[in-house]
Amino acid sequence: MAVHVAFVLFSVLGGFLVFKWKLCAWIHIPTVMWAALIEFYGWVCPLTPLENWLREKGGGSSYGSGFIEHYIIPVLYPASLTQNMQIVLGVFVLGINLVIYGWILHHTMKAGT
Repeated sequence: MAVHVAFVLFSVLGGFLVFKWKLCAWIHIPTVMWAALIEFYGWVCPLTPLENWLREKGGGSSYGSGFIEHYIIPVLYPASLTQNMQIVLGVFVLGINLVIYGWILHHTMKAGT
């Protein structure tokens, strides 16, 4: 579960790491695109089956839904995840990162002048 949470946090907020370490963009941008595609198309993140398998091997129980539906949505929304909500989440991931990268570009250009 920790890897799953780290992936979600990195995909949403990892742009801030790019401000300090520019090479992180090579990992972060594909991560953002993957996270958005998962949301737009309603795919199951590959980390979900891995997490369920590890939970079962550790004696725990797995869950049938995706990570976001299982952990995040119940906290934020009482209803089950819909395709429209997934699209909103995908737009959110892209939007917040466009803002972060725009801020980075602005500060980089400002520092270069």
